[in-house]
Amino acid sequence: MSKGKNQHVVKHPDGWAVKGAGNSKATKVTRTQQEAIDVAEQIAKNQQSDTKVHGRDGKIRAGNSYGNDPHPPKDKK
Repeated sequence: MSKGKNQHVVKHPDGWAVKGAGNSKATKVTRTQQEAIDVAEQIAKNQQSDTKVHGRDGKIRAGNSYGNDPHPPKDKK
C-alpha cells in the first residue's frame, strides 16, 4: 500500500478543517479542533500517513505518524 497524503488540521471560518496535503478544499469541517484531530487521525491511520495539527496562528504545534517512518527514533539504551 502506498502512503497517503498527510492530514492537516487547520483553522477554518466555520471552526476547524481537515485537509489533505496539497488540497485546496477541506475534507471535513468541524466545530472543535479536537473533532478535527479525531477525523484526521482516522484518515491518517487508514492511509498510513501523518497528522499535522496547526494552532490558531497557523504554525504546526503537534502531529503523529501512522505509517512506516523512514527515520524512526533510535533507542539509546
